[in-house]
Amino acid sequence: MAHLVHRRNLLTLGAAAGLTAVAAPAWSAQILDIWEPRRAVLDNLHTGERFNEVYYANGSYLPDALAEATRVMRDWRTGDEHFIDPGLFDALHAIAARLETPRPFQIISGYRSPKTNAMLRGRSTGVAEHSQHTVGKAIDVRLEGVDLSRLRDAAVSLGAGGVGYYPVSNFVHVDTGRVRQWRGA
Repeated sequence: MAHLVHRRNLLTLGAAAGLTAVAAPAWSAQILDIWEPRRAVLDNLHTGERFNEVYYANGSYLPDALAEATRVMRDWRTGDEHFIDPGLFDALHAIAARLETPRPFQIISGYRSPKTNAMLRGRSTGVAEHSQHTVGKAIDVRLEGVDLSRLRDAAVSLGAGGVGYYPVSNFVHVDTGRVRQWRGA
């Protein structure tokens, strides 16, 4: 059965993920203004769902918007939802600002349930056993009209986490884990 994330249990899921409060990531203070609203623009290529909302305003994350963004980023194969690290949305917001584009990030993969991750791992050596996707800290994206290498470079310039460049598969992996970068197929 799908796990649904609603406003009332978003903070509970955050606590279960080891967060006592949803705070902006340390790197973002150097790049993002604490008082400026932040918007994420997402287009899930598998479900056709879109998210285009302010998720952060007046110095705080907005639980209703985060819950809706989490729904759009759910595992499309199983319907499972998982708390998504708000820092991931901050990274996307900062990338879009650096690229000066209002275009939506096209989601190739957002949250992946352990079941989906195991299935994909069985099909490819390029899927990590302990993927950041399974803990709500990663997204694979592209931006229509933006060269993939420019997207990668903007993501790397943040120093916000991992960045994988997959030119053959036509996406960039962005996560809020430790800072690292790699090239895949």
